[in-house]
Amino acid sequence: MTMGLAMGSDLFYDTFEDYGLLTRTGIDIPGEAGTIMHQKENIGEVELATMTFGQSFQITPVQLATMASSVINGGRRVTPHFAVSIQDRSTGQVLKTFRYEEQDGIVTEEVSAQMREILEKVVSEGSGNKAYLEGYRIGGKTATSQTLPRSANKYISSFLGFAPANDPQVLAVCIVHDPQGVYYGGTVCAPVVKNIFANILPYLGIEKDESLVVQEEP
Repeated sequence: MTMGLAMGSDLFYDTFEDYGLLTRTGIDIPGEAGTIMHQKENIGEVELATMTFGQSFQITPVQLATMASSVINGGRRVTPHFAVSIQDRSTGQVLKTFRYEEQDGIVTEEVSAQMREILEKVVSEGSGNKAYLEGYRIGGKTATSQTLPRSANKYISSFLGFAPANDPQVLAVCIVHDPQGVYYGGTVCAPVVKNIFANILPYLGIEKDESLVVQEEP
C-alpha cells in the first residue's frame, strides 16, 4: 500500500496497462473475458490501496499466467496459444505453421533476473514453501483475495509457480474458489502445483540438481 500510494494512481494505472493487463491476451480460443478495472479518473486512495495488494479489480487466470511469464522470461510477452501447426492427416506434412505476436521490453533482463531470485525465495524460504520440490529450483507467489461482500468472509486462494527458477520452462497456476477452513494460497494451492511439477519436470527431461538434494546421514 505504501509503495502504491507513493506511485500515485496515474503511474500505477499506466504500469498496469504497460503489463498488458487492460487488454485481452488474444489466446486462440473463443470467449476470452476481459479485465474488470476502475476507470483511471475514479481511482482514489482507497481504490489504489486495495489495488496494490490485488483486490478491487479482476483479471483472468490466462492473463495472470501471461503477465507472470513476461516478468520471469526476460521481459517478453508472448501471446498464449494452443495451435502450433496444421498437418495433413495422411502424410503428416505441415501445411501451415502459426506465428503469434510477441512484445519485448515488459521488464528489463536485470529486473527479470531479480524477480526470479525473489520468487524462488518465496518457495525456498517463505510462504510458498509447500511448493518446494526436492532437487528442483521452484519459484512462485501465493495469493489470497477476499470476495465481495466482505462480510461473507469468502476467499479465492491461488498459487502461481514456475520451474526451474533460474531458467523457467514451465509455469502453473492453481486457483481455488471459496476454500473451506484454511484459505491461504500457500496452504491450499501450493501443494497442488508441487504435485503438478513432480510429474511435469521429469516428463520434460529436466533432471534434479543433486546439489539441492538433502543427503541423509549413513
